[in-house]
Amino acid sequence: MIILTRTISKILTAGLALFMLMSCGRNEPGPSLLILTEAPGALGTPDYLSGVSWRYMSGARISKLVPGKPGSLKVLTEDFHSAAFPHISYDGRSMLFAAMENEGEPWQIWEMNLRNGKYRKVVSSSDDCTDPSYLPGGRIVFSRRTLNDTVVNAHCVYMCNLDGSSLRQTTFSPVSYFANCVLKDGRVLSIATEIQPDMGKTMMAVMRPDGTKGDMLYRIPEGNNVISRACETKEGKIVFAEADNVGTGKNDIISISYNRPLHTRINLTSDLDGDFIFALPLLTGELLVSYRTGFGEPYGLFEFDPGQRSLGRQVYYDPEYNVIEVIAAEEYQRPKNLPSEVDLGVKTGLIMCQNINFRGLQPSLTSNGGLKASRIEVLGVDSTYGVVDVEEDGSFYLKVLADKPFRIRTLDNNGNVVGETCSWIWLRPNERRGCVGCHEDPELVPENRIPLAVRKDPAIIPVHITSIDEKSVELE
Repeated sequence: MIILTRTISKILTAGLALFMLMSCGRNEPGPSLLILTEAPGALGTPDYLSGVSWRYMSGARISKLVPGKPGSLKVLTEDFHSAAFPHISYDGRSMLFAAMENEGEPWQIWEMNLRNGKYRKVVSSSDDCTDPSYLPGGRIVFSRRTLNDTVVNAHCVYMCNLDGSSLRQTTFSPVSYFANCVLKDGRVLSIATEIQPDMGKTMMAVMRPDGTKGDMLYRIPEGNNVISRACETKEGKIVFAEADNVGTGKNDIISISYNRPLHTRINLTSDLDGDFIFALPLLTGELLVSYRTGFGEPYGLFEFDPGQRSLGRQVYYDPEYNVIEVIAAEEYQRPKNLPSEVDLGVKTGLIMCQNINFRGLQPSLTSNGGLKASRIEVLGVDSTYGVVDVEEDGSFYLKVLADKPFRIRTLDNNGNVVGETCSWIWLRPNERRGCVGCHEDPELVPENRIPLAVRKDPAIIPVHITSIDEKSVELE
């Protein structure tokens, strides 16, 4: 009996060791539960200004699906006229989503317990709200339609607590922000489209949750548009869907490197027929993609191998609905909780530029070796804030009223415009920002020197304001 027991024990031990060895040699398993955003009928062209045909889709629904289990699809938002674009909490137990409860009402932000299906309203507003994402520290970020003289009619980014309290607007320019996501480094990534003066100019923008350090992450090729929320892979890539409106006419999956987003663009699906509108990275290294074979067909859910650039098996398909997005309902690593420099008791922010004549990868000079530009003009939404002379080294240092959008263009000694006007900038209260030059490669780091401009007090913008009663603010 003792010998038999020892034999069984050895067999079990050997079997366990073999199982562990096989497990270590396998890729990570796929998600056990998927959350889908589905939309009925034909999909319209993405509307980046109002979001009507892209973010506020009538009849959209959120469903859950167990992969590999036929008939497991269950609609989670049957009580809503339309619901879309959920985001899963870090513990995998809850989801935020945008929804219209009854037809004709504004879209609001809700949260659902995935275990029991109970939901509650997080944000109550008379304006449409969409694209929510969880932030560390019990907060959320989302887009909200905002109308005023500062932003005109744009979808601005807002932040609040999970109970809807401490609501704060964090973007302050005539630019609409959609498809928000939170990167692992804690920054918010959005698709940003100008309302004015160049209506429709779009890029992928990144900023801190408090609205500071707003900048371009990815420059969309001329004639193209990003048509999905972006996702990060475990290899440090960012993947998203992009429409080629002037070339192939296809929708493809694009990959860029987190470390060099402006110079690492790869089209993963250029050699494949059909269209793609979303990509979800898996721990296995594969992607789940929303794909259709041709125009007029609904988008279904498929596996995709980015290494081989090939489609795999079909995971889910409904002839009546398009799969717009898919996320995994599982626990994942919480992004960094970035500290905030915003001080609402301060009325201004500071911005410094090292050299306005630094463009691209090198300084721009005239034929006689002189600098092309010698001053800057700061432009507001509907007026100029004033003209400021720069220092001999091309540097400037400004104190600007906070939460007011402005653009900067460079001028020569005769007041002629030199080069293009920059994109919209705003400074949060107490924010400090710096740049290398005007239209420089955003991946450049500044030269290790002290600009002449910071040796003096900053010029106050608008220039007709001579003093500001506030806390002392200095550039560190």
